[in-house]
Amino acid sequence: MTPPRNCRLAGIQMVSGSRVADNLETAGELVAQAADLGAELVVLPEYFPIIGAADADRVRARETPDNGPVQDWLAATAARHGIWLVAGSIPLAASVPHKMRNSCLVYDPDGLAVARYDKMHLFGFRKDEEAYDEAAFIEAGEAPVALQTPFGRVVLSICYDLRFPELYRALAPADLILVPAAFTETTGRAHWEILLRARAIENQCYVLAVGQGGRHESGRLTHGNSMIVDPWGEILDQKGKGPGLVMADLDHARIAEIRASLPALAHRKLLTERP
Repeated sequence: MTPPRNCRLAGIQMVSGSRVADNLETAGELVAQAADLGAELVVLPEYFPIIGAADADRVRARETPDNGPVQDWLAATAARHGIWLVAGSIPLAASVPHKMRNSCLVYDPDGLAVARYDKMHLFGFRKDEEAYDEAAFIEAGEAPVALQTPFGRVVLSICYDLRFPELYRALAPADLILVPAAFTETTGRAHWEILLRARAIENQCYVLAVGQGGRHESGRLTHGNSMIVDPWGEILDQKGKGPGLVMADLDHARIAEIRASLPALAHRKLLTERP
């Protein structure tokens, strides 16, 4: 078996609006910029093609699997640049008409769709005037997903999944965890960086987390602060608010060095019964 090779990673931060065409144009410009800088794996944020004025806007924009203009754009963009392209999430059809699947799709350098993950953990939050209930319009996914790439084992997740470490443990060992997101400013300011660095440290792998970052048409403020974290928990690149890139190299020697010097994954003991 060929050992995985190193890879230049890129995350695309956006402030998506309600017009899909405009969002695809912005995403396309940033993907091209990342590819020109040598990125081989590029990740777009959650809801990159649309964040409307209301949740229903995303439901109306849903596509059927393997059929739709956003998926066509993703396949063509991956093939044009010869990159692995991860659609942080797009709305796909659910089993009921008033809901959607929040789906992360992966395309290989030939433009072929090679993996799909549907967000399992649905965000619910209420504080003062701020309230969110994803279960009202999203149908949850049923299973975690990882895929093998030339750069190693990649674990897919979306936004609120970040708060559930058992999701990543179920798919261990990972070389890279992806966290496309649209964290709120309230929860992001308090927890985003802490959770990302914790997931990198406890899994001794790279984490590429890319968010929506700014004020949207609905008035919602997303946290942004996209970042790439190494297996020691060090932040390699970071972006505050607004559209832009984060980039860093995934180095397998770094993963091996950390796992050899601190073999926490080998020391792990599981409780099979509740005490």
